[in-house]
Amino acid sequence: MNLDAVHTGLALFLLANLLAGLWRVLAGPTPADRMLSTQLFGTTAVALLAMEADTRGMPSLRDVALVFALLAAITAVAFVRRVWQPHGDGK
Repeated sequence: MNLDAVHTGLALFLLANLLAGLWRVLAGPTPADRMLSTQLFGTTAVALLAMEADTRGMPSLRDVALVFALLAAITAVAFVRRVWQPHGDGK
């Protein structure tokens, strides 16, 4: 099997994941669902960039993928801190 065909198939699969995530962002129904789908965007972007770095021989794309991974983690923490409502007094 041709390696280019494998990379193309994987890229199409990851793009299909992005479309599914976009549908979840639009459909909701809760903010948590929307946040999880944006995390899917981050993960898919990292996978696509890492694959392209390998395919094209551009190691700088790995650095960009790592930046996207860090940004995805930071946005998840920011979301949780913003919407977290502790139960009870907690004092």
